Amino acid sequence: MAENSIFVALLLGLLEGLTEFIPVSSTGHILLGGHFLGFESAGKTFEVVIQLGAILAILIVYFGKLISVFASAPHDPMARRFILSVLVAFLPAVFVGVLAHDFIKTVLFETPKLIAVMLILGGVVLLFVDRMAVRPRYEDAMYFPIPMALAIGVVQCLAMIPGVSRSGATIVGALLMGADKRSAAEFSFYLSMPTMAGAFAYDLYKNRDILDLSAVSEIAVGFVAAFLAAILVVRGLLSYVSRRGYSLFGWWRIIVGCVALIALNFGY
Repeated sequence: MAENSIFVALLLGLLEGLTEFIPVSSTGHILLGGHFLGFESAGKTFEVVIQLGAILAILIVYFGKLISVFASAPHDPMARRFILSVLVAFLPAVFVGVLAHDFIKTVLFETPKLIAVMLILGGVVLLFVDRMAVRPRYEDAMYFPIPMALAIGVVQCLAMIPGVSRSGATIVGALLMGADKRSAAEFSFYLSMPTMAGAFAYDLYKNRDILDLSAVSEIAVGFVAAFLAAILVVRGLLSYVSRRGYSLFGWWRIIVGCVALIALNFGY
């Protein structure tokens, strides 16, 4: 790590937590932040572990809801259908992620200009979809039909390209299929749990021989920062998008992507 490794770890941890559940691409921000800060960790250990902080945050915030759903599943058909819808939406990411993992990590993740371009394009798409005058047909993520959940899961696979955003892809997919802005974000939360946990476990497995846990203090700082920041975002996002929509995130993506592209073209 850099000389000011604790500060870098804190900054990247905050970036992970603040961006994981909003449609701006946490991966894009972490990779670009690492590039411009000269950050690199052996086996991507730091990036893998701090993502666990965000996973724990969403699980803690939704712990009561998850317990209620699973407890009622044996006698509630709607609860069983909701669990099935999330699992069905998760399956496409498993298939594509396993097949393309090495290409994604070794080629796409090492291309900062691609990340910047995808941030910009994703921002344009998000602004366009956010302004569409479509009357929503679904206002509760618990009641999304199974075919709709599968379609959202297919769209989520676009997020394998760094800079697209997992939450952004699922939210746009849900909005285009008739979800309102709040339920689109909430379904993205639910889908993030198996998707992020699966990606974390698979990354851990693939990098098991080269993981480097020597920088314990930096990893701990990044983990805690990601955890706390993610809790704040998850608790406030649904209320915000219900009132304001997604335009802020679209413009943020465009600005960050443009700044990164300019800096990269100047050799930074």
